[in-house]
Amino acid sequence: MNIFSNHEPFHRFNPLNDYLFYKVMGEKGDEKQLLGFLNAVLGRSGKEQLKSVEILENKTFPKKIAAGKSCVLDVLAALQDGTRVNIEVQLGNERNMDRRSLFYMSKVYAESLDEGQDYRDLPNVIAINIVDFDYPQSGSLHTCFHLREDNDPELALTALEIHFISMVKWRKLEGRDVQNDPLHRWLAWFDEKSSSELIEEVVNMDGAIAEAYRKLEEAMQDRDAYRAYWAERKFEHDQVSRLNSARDEGFEQGIEQGERKILDLLRSGKSPEEIIRDYGG
Repeated sequence: MNIFSNHEPFHRFNPLNDYLFYKVMGEKGDEKQLLGFLNAVLGRSGKEQLKSVEILENKTFPKKIAAGKSCVLDVLAALQDGTRVNIEVQLGNERNMDRRSLFYMSKVYAESLDEGQDYRDLPNVIAINIVDFDYPQSGSLHTCFHLREDNDPELALTALEIHFISMVKWRKLEGRDVQNDPLHRWLAWFDEKSSSELIEEVVNMDGAIAEAYRKLEEAMQDRDAYRAYWAERKFEHDQVSRLNSARDEGFEQGIEQGERKILDLLRSGKSPEEIIRDYGG
């Protein structure tokens, strides 16, 4: 059955908008699509597939969004073995993704221990970051980091892990395989720039993505959710504009400072050849 037959394709809405991602993946009732995504990211298949997940909701943010205020919109869940999973979407590059992810992972880790509990009761934590910029620059579209011993990579200190999934790298990837790679199907669905034909293909191919589509469409029919989506999207665009303006200003200031330094060196009697040799980098 073609689920697009009576509906306008949903890719006009960005599934990676913070608020919409939370509505589709982070509320009670979203377990099917969240499980599908987690199995795709963690490479679980067959007997190794995750069978259940508990979504730990945080419903304190919609009013903040409606008021134009920023807040962290992450998806927090617990696996059947107690492992906590924190999923965050970051569309703008604030040059702090490494520390940001470690901070939120540490926060989840620390808040999992109640007063009086032993440190041995701390659960494992998995952080999954979906970023719409090139990070890490030298890695592939999906990178995963662990705490391991330098000379013996097989020796892990803990089972903590941090994943980064780069949408920029996904768009540049040659040889995409939505037929056989579940993560590729999810990235095609997440990518606002995917063609309607590709989106239709992966939605009809994958039951978990089809459920995400259904929830997305349902959310956008709710007036409050619709307003919150566009309020959060406006905040995202404003944030990106501020970052770009700050970088441009910093670049121009750097040029001005460099020009002043060169003039000062020339006035001090140094030749252009000496300036190039000593300061040209």
